Amino acid sequence: MCGMPQQPPVRSTPTRPARPDASMSLLTNVMDHSLDEGYAEAAARKEAAGGMPKTLRAKLGLAVGLVLAALVVTVGAAQARVAAPVVAKEREELIDRIDRETAAADQLEDAVDQLRAEVSTRQREALKRSGGSDQAELVGLLSGATEVQGPGVKLVVDDAEEASTGGDGDPRETSGFSDTGRVRDRDMQRVVNGLWESGAEAVSINGQRLTALSAIRAAGDAILVDNKPLVPPYTVLAVGDGERLSTRFQSSADGLYLNALQENYGIRTSISAEEDLRLPAAPSVTVRTAQPKTEKGTS
Repeated sequence: MCGMPQQPPVRSTPTRPARPDASMSLLTNVMDHSLDEGYAEAAARKEAAGGMPKTLRAKLGLAVGLVLAALVVTVGAAQARVAAPVVAKEREELIDRIDRETAAADQLEDAVDQLRAEVSTRQREALKRSGGSDQAELVGLLSGATEVQGPGVKLVVDDAEEASTGGDGDPRETSGFSDTGRVRDRDMQRVVNGLWESGAEAVSINGQRLTALSAIRAAGDAILVDNKPLVPPYTVLAVGDGERLSTRFQSSADGLYLNALQENYGIRTSISAEEDLRLPAAPSVTVRTAQPKTEKGTS
């Protein structure tokens, strides 16, 4: 019985399942080979060399560099130790010199005060001999050579709380002030002149007695009276008829000028009549052209 020829079975090799990360070949390669071959070779050579120079020349160079570095550090430290006592000594000498010069200046200032007092005493004696005591007291009062006590006016002038720049109608525009909130020497000049014109018999600013030879100037932002700096607030004392003096000053041109500064620029002022004021004598009254009167003999 002949059978039908049978077909050999089909034997196919089963395919391997695809990797989930088959589409991420670049990232897979990076993860599998994280270190570049060139870096790996360099690291291997460094490890083999041991990180230290092997040749004699390299070792000598390293040793010389270390010695030089140590030498520089040692020399610097030695110089610092040597210079420290010298600097300290110079500082002490400078302090001693300042103390000596300060003491010498104080002694000279005391001597000047004594000489001024002696000159004032002799001036008063000369006035008494020439015109009597009453005339001497009057001249001393008007010249500022004697202390004054009596009723008068107390005027306080102070800078504005917040300085501001000037605008139209600035009463001080001719002086070119950039900060109109501060009291200036010209302001104090007008205040003092206004008090004199209103009937003041004696005037002082912050305890500094004014005379016919006094000068009110500026040095930077400071106001100087007879070359002595003043600090705000400026307290002006004027001896005279208190109520009348206050009224006449406030209605004068200089009083209105001060009021304009207060209203427009915030400069603070206050004026009050006082029953008892005490003004010191001027430090020195220098007579430049006056000469004592000589009696001519009769023939």
